[in-house]
Amino acid sequence: MEAEQRARRAFFFWWTLACALKLAVAARLPLFVDEAFYWQEGRHLASAYSDLPGMTAWLVRLGTALGGENALAVRLPFLVIGALVPWWVARIGRRWFGAIHGWRAGTLAVLLPLVGTLGVLALPDVPMALATVLCLHAGARMLQEPTPFTAVELAFGLALGALSHYRFAGVVVVGAMVMLWLPQGRRLLRDPRALVAVAVGLLAWLPLLFWNLENGEAGLRFQLVERHPWALHAGGLAFVPLQALLVTPLLGWAMLQAGWLTGWKRRPARPQWRFLALFGTVVLGGIFLLGFVTDNERVSFHWPVPAYLALLPAAAMLVGGWPRFWRRLTWVGAALGLCAALAWLSMVASPSLRLASAGSKHYPRNFAGWDALARVVREELETMPAGTRLLADDFKVGAQLGFLLGDPDIEVLDHPLNHAHGRAPQLQLWGLQRDAAPQAQTLLVLAPGDVAFRDLLRRYHALCRRLGPLPPARSVLVDHGAQRFLLLRLPAREHPPAGTESCVTPALAWIDAPLPDQVRPPRFQVDGWAFKEGAGLARVEILLDGAVVAEADYGSAFNVRGHFPESRDPHQPHVGFRAEIDLPASQAGRRWLGLRLHGTDGSVEDWPAQPVRIVRGGGGG
Repeated sequence: MEAEQRARRAFFFWWTLACALKLAVAARLPLFVDEAFYWQEGRHLASAYSDLPGMTAWLVRLGTALGGENALAVRLPFLVIGALVPWWVARIGRRWFGAIHGWRAGTLAVLLPLVGTLGVLALPDVPMALATVLCLHAGARMLQEPTPFTAVELAFGLALGALSHYRFAGVVVVGAMVMLWLPQGRRLLRDPRALVAVAVGLLAWLPLLFWNLENGEAGLRFQLVERHPWALHAGGLAFVPLQALLVTPLLGWAMLQAGWLTGWKRRPARPQWRFLALFGTVVLGGIFLLGFVTDNERVSFHWPVPAYLALLPAAAMLVGGWPRFWRRLTWVGAALGLCAALAWLSMVASPSLRLASAGSKHYPRNFAGWDALARVVREELETMPAGTRLLADDFKVGAQLGFLLGDPDIEVLDHPLNHAHGRAPQLQLWGLQRDAAPQAQTLLVLAPGDVAFRDLLRRYHALCRRLGPLPPARSVLVDHGAQRFLLLRLPAREHPPAGTESCVTPALAWIDAPLPDQVRPPRFQVDGWAFKEGAGLARVEILLDGAVVAEADYGSAFNVRGHFPESRDPHQPHVGFRAEIDLPASQAGRRWLGLRLHGTDGSVEDWPAQPVRIVRGGGGG
């Protein structure tokens, strides 16, 4: 049929184009911090880890074994797996909804941003998505007639999912519930092939179970208890608009309508339609409800992907019956959604475009600045004695530097971030958590941005108690300080001070005026405060686009103890500063206003800059 040929050609075109674009983006995109940690896990191969089962680390190790230590090699197995997912969606659709709707369902899987971008990042959701479509395809076939092949496919899918993520347990539970709901599914309880497949799938959870039994259920406690508040909050209200944006509104409506019509309102002749619809809607509804009691601080927008994989074939059939205008609008919207997702990833991969987002809440900190940091770390280590150790602030810094420096055994401080992401038990198992003062000269790499500003002084005090007074720090500012690191040369110490009386820390500062992106005339005033624990500041310089334009009058009364009551800066409360800036009219435009803080101990630290808009003869606002 001509219509079938067109649908198949469209699938091949979009699938090929998407694969090429994903490959290009993945080759240029810096590693996300989680990807770097999975690389580190891949360098310490095990059956399971504190945050995940073993599959993600194994795939990363396979990719680097084949392609070398680079970002594209890390992602290569995931790109291959991500490319397979639309084929299985098309296969499900062709078998149960007809060839035309099947190919269209595969094309929608390519265009759906959450599915179409699978593989660009080396994340556990990629093998988990493949496991889901394998189980959906095998489950639907077994409703018709169980065969040895479908039993093997189901067993493989269940095992792959169990080795990919804890969240796959939800897929298994919902799939089992729907199977038991359907009469055809209940008949499988008497089929030995289905029972053997389920048994194989359950056995695949054993590595994760054994890891938790050997390590005080640390992984289970993090995934089920510590990560989630399990108390009502309003976070679930964002689910509907966010998912509508991520799957594009018309396609999202089509999936919801298809799930309702084929799963709940009508009794379709084919039980496979109802199986897919019930699975998709129950998963989607369950995640929506969980959004009101589960973690809303970390990313979870990708959780509904298994539901969408199940609903796409019915949605393709439904959209095919819509009026021509709405049908075309749905396809165009989906294509634009994929383009927008890949464009954002391309922006993150482009230093110049990434710089344009500096100073905004959308700046991709978890991707940015690691190459620059690694270069400076190499420079510092080259000038330090042989045998100097490297010590990272948290798992992000340790994993990213480990990948770029080729060292998977960089020691890491105990940090709240390690616990918040479930990585602290794994670092302890590897023997990489450093809790005491270094016995040899050490280069400490701090990431102040990984701690809330209000908690930063307490963090510095904790470091003093553990490591002793902190020496002058070298600032590494990336993209005007949107990403900031501090490098400190720690001497070998046997017994650091127990208290914070002698604590010397990096400086803290704040610009009260002008506000970020505020419009100012060429002549304007800069006000703020700055202090440095244990040593105090000698002077404060004002920077514009990295160049000194004025020296501030430092030492006015400005009591910051309301925010930092534990501060022991010797100049408190006289830590305010003020400066008059007088620029030529030629300096009009968007500029970056920063500080250079000179400590009485000889330290010089550049503080992150903020944008200010200079206009000729303009006023504030």
